[in-house]
Amino acid sequence: MLNAVDQQKERIALIAGNGSLPGQIVDALSQSGRDFQLVAIRGEADERTRHLADTELGWGEIGRLYSFLKRTDCKEVLLIGGVSKRPDFTSILGDFGTLKRLPTIFRALAGGDDSLLTKVIRLFEDEGYRVVGIKDVAPELLASSGVLGSVGPKDSDWQDLELALTATKKLGELDIGQAAVAVGGRVVALEGAEGTDAMLERCASLRQSGRIRVKGRTGVLVKTAKPNQDLRVDLPTVGPRTIDLAVEAGLAGIAIEAQGALIAEKDATLARANEVGLFVIGIDQSETSPGDLE
Repeated sequence: MLNAVDQQKERIALIAGNGSLPGQIVDALSQSGRDFQLVAIRGEADERTRHLADTELGWGEIGRLYSFLKRTDCKEVLLIGGVSKRPDFTSILGDFGTLKRLPTIFRALAGGDDSLLTKVIRLFEDEGYRVVGIKDVAPELLASSGVLGSVGPKDSDWQDLELALTATKKLGELDIGQAAVAVGGRVVALEGAEGTDAMLERCASLRQSGRIRVKGRTGVLVKTAKPNQDLRVDLPTVGPRTIDLAVEAGLAGIAIEAQGALIAEKDATLARANEVGLFVIGIDQSETSPGDLE
């Protein structure tokens, strides 16, 4: 077993999809002096990630990926960024390393999202790599406990927060979603396969149509991890767009799980929340009243 100091010495491979998160991780590791190699996923990684990358590989180049990890002496792997396109295995014909692993890869593609993520981790672990999460390499990017911006929740916001938190726990038990919205003392939206952004857009439509009848900015979005969710590859995330959509939905604030949720573009996200007067807080599962956060 490696202790924390030894693990920090291991070279880590960042396998990067789309979005700004890969760049944030690169910046955090560079500042900490951590040794890493950046692998951009072709067709997913943005321009900055591709520019910084040590190599760029397609979905069908699993064999080349493992060869690269071995050649660069990477011992750990961090999977970061989003994936918006279906895997393209056209490059598989020229990659013998992928061909010989096909039975294992196809088994990994079976099952639901959580099953898939778990099996992708196992693919790397079976090859002898240690899969780590953001909490292991850049914990400063995760939400801390308490009020995170300059705006705090009002006493009247706590009932909605508690209701939405209860709803997310039920959703998580059923492995459905990570987020819920409560407004005016009732749950008005639950996250499903459409994701958090689409759920917030639905909330805005419900207000505009009069289906949610409340005055002023009120209501809370709560986003937490599911029970037994593997946070190495599937962190609940909020960012600047979440703030804007919450405002359009007429909400008063957002609550996310402390040390269990990621704030993408943290400075920009909190600055935007402060600008529009929206509270953002990090909560532990047991912290659901004002006194708990003092």
